[in-house]
Amino acid sequence: QVQLVESGGGLAQAGRSLRLSCAAAVSIFRTHTMGWYRQAPGKQRELVATITRTGTTNYADSVKGRFTVSRDNAKNTVYLQMNTLKPEDTAVYYCNAERGGINHWGQGTQVTVSS
Repeated sequence: QVQLVESGGGLAQAGRSLRLSCAAAVSIFRTHTMGWYRQAPGKQRELVATITRTGTTNYADSVKGRFTVSRDNAKNTVYLQMNTLKPEDTAVYYCNAERGGINHWGQGTQVTVSS
């Protein structure tokens, strides 16, 4: 059962912007902290940003000031606005929903930033 569906990845030049979207099942979106993780080739998956049901956000130091996570409760969708992209942002980005230590994952979307 697919509960998280990402979209919006692609290729961008350094300094440009991309926006990722993740549409979630209603039962997941309304009860879970939503977030984004990424995994670059040869590296472990890492936290990018999270947003709680009440809108509290948390960011990795590497993206603070450049990325913004938000959620649209009417659309059951979480977004990741990525500005001032860098080549080191290249990775597969995964949507995540977490509650009580149980995680749900999307299928991932590739983001490639060229220098």
